[in-house]
Amino acid sequence: MIVDCAHYREGVRQHEGALDVGQAAEHARSGDGFVWVGLLHPTDEELRQVADAFDLPELAVEDAGREHQRPKLEAYDGSFFLVLKTSRYDQEEERVHFGEIDLFPGSGYAISARHGEASPLTGARERLQTEHRELLKMGAAAVGWAILDQVVDDYEPVAAGIEDDIEEVEQAIFGAGGDSTERIYFLKREVIEFHRAIAPLLVPLELLERGAYPQIPDVMRPFFRDVADHARRVDEQVMAQRELLTSVLEANLALVSVRQNQVVQAISAWAAIVAVPTFLASIWGMNFEHMPELKSPVGYPLALLAMLTATLLLHRFFKRIGWL
Repeated sequence: MIVDCAHYREGVRQHEGALDVGQAAEHARSGDGFVWVGLLHPTDEELRQVADAFDLPELAVEDAGREHQRPKLEAYDGSFFLVLKTSRYDQEEERVHFGEIDLFPGSGYAISARHGEASPLTGARERLQTEHRELLKMGAAAVGWAILDQVVDDYEPVAAGIEDDIEEVEQAIFGAGGDSTERIYFLKREVIEFHRAIAPLLVPLELLERGAYPQIPDVMRPFFRDVADHARRVDEQVMAQRELLTSVLEANLALVSVRQNQVVQAISAWAAIVAVPTFLASIWGMNFEHMPELKSPVGYPLALLAMLTATLLLHRFFKRIGWL
């Protein structure tokens, strides 16, 4: 579905409604400003229509038709293909939702295709149209920066949400003493997937901030540098979270093992305590004729006293060594 299709000249949108794809392609070829086509969950037919109109690279279009691409930046003759992973933290479910944005910045056009739980690009478009009109004069490079900046900025609340979840798990382990192995596992999987969304972007962003692509105006380099700094900061935070979760998992398993040992010790202690009077009772329960204590009037009380004494001594011993 085509969400918006706009023509920009000198940093100003030239119309209110959305253009037809054919009209947008004519404006792009004329060199009169540039056009920005926004697609949401595009079908193969819609992608093919846009690809034919703007003569997009065939291999890039093939990748854009399939979700779950790795974040990357590929250069073609006169155009680029950029894949971004979006993320959104759901506070109620306490989980991270991921999506994808495929961007085709070229000479006279910028085409964005969103898949899955992708962030809406309305904010990026409005920000360019209101706060950064001068950047809009730079053409498709400004669109690439605006989308990159929004996606990377959206990573920060996700990292903060994961940080809160890790703190809750730590409190549950060291405070309540519960077994949080399953939650730690799912948190670690989310962090790994989140890292896969961020880490591949670092190298392309470094190339952009160093001016490795001559098609990108030099005036845009500080803006890409700012995005790269934010991405590196979030990546460092995510790497620290991965290491922390590994330590938390090991601590949780160690505490579970300690609690199991305590239970085994308690069971062993009570088994030893019960075994002594059972052993003595089994001896005196034998029906032998020549057992002198059987005919003694104090034999029975003495036997009970011996069993009670042995039980109390064992209980005190196991209490002292911490088994009970």
